[in-house]
Amino acid sequence: MQQKIRIGIVGYGNVGKGAEKAVLQNQDMELIAIFSRRALKDTESGVPAVDIVKIAEYKDKIDVMLLCGGSATDLPEQGPEIAKIFHTVDSFDTHANIPKYYQSVDEAAKSSGKLAAISVGWDPGLFSLHRLLGSSILPQGKSYTFWGKGVSQGHSDAIRHIEGVKYAIQYTNPREECMHAVRAGENPVLRSENSHWRECYVVAEKGADITTIEQQIKTMPNYFAEYETQVHFISEEEFHTNHAEMPHGGFVFRSGETSKGKKHVLEFALKLDKNPEFTAFVLATYARAVFRMAKEGKSGAVTVFDIPFGLLSPEEPAELRSKLL
Repeated sequence: MQQKIRIGIVGYGNVGKGAEKAVLQNQDMELIAIFSRRALKDTESGVPAVDIVKIAEYKDKIDVMLLCGGSATDLPEQGPEIAKIFHTVDSFDTHANIPKYYQSVDEAAKSSGKLAAISVGWDPGLFSLHRLLGSSILPQGKSYTFWGKGVSQGHSDAIRHIEGVKYAIQYTNPREECMHAVRAGENPVLRSENSHWRECYVVAEKGADITTIEQQIKTMPNYFAEYETQVHFISEEEFHTNHAEMPHGGFVFRSGETSKGKKHVLEFALKLDKNPEFTAFVLATYARAVFRMAKEGKSGAVTVFDIPFGLLSPEEPAELRSKLL
């Protein structure tokens, strides 16, 4: 019988709890432990909850570690450090900082012979692959990405790190008129900041200066500064009643010509009831590929561009050719 891939999870927030569900659904994986800076009494699955300071003690007990912390402050520190000890998969999603993050993780992983898949999820991740596919097939054309309407985990996490914020959630909204123009093959000139707008719902701590909080949100680089942003301050009760779920999704388009007058539009879409849970399932899928590539001696940092699709499936290549090709 094939040995199961031994998985560890770092972080037990929305993504971490989703990763726990994902590992339990994959029969070739075994969940060993969940690591957190918080004092966890127990976990939903019953696997051990371990203080993160003890993570190195599991060096020979875990094959791949799923890093489920936030991109604003957690992963820039945890990614390189944990990649010195374990093979890892993470969902770092601050697009502007990916090259810098890749370099830091690559150096750390290579120093210890480990393999680290960074920026895995649906964007960056699945959407990145479809942008690559579309631009490769239709070199004469334009690519477009629309997000939402939905909750951005990274943006919500960034707001929660502002002093005086108790709870926060951010919705990204695409502009419908822009999507219509793309589907019609009009190839409009668009930038993310003029084809989307952002909406934030914030519960402030008692006595916090909401004017200062709003200003810090709207001027935050790489997150809100370039966008039309609306900030709503609401009660804790309203927050938990109306903003408990985390839907998201979006579209990737490639619009181009193969010859004069012969237009083509490629479209890939996702509609997600719970963004962090879906992201976690993508992380678990890529853990399988990391495990296989690491066994072949691969080390350093990799992205979805470097990982063959066939390695994501638990089935053997012959089965894939028979069933799916």
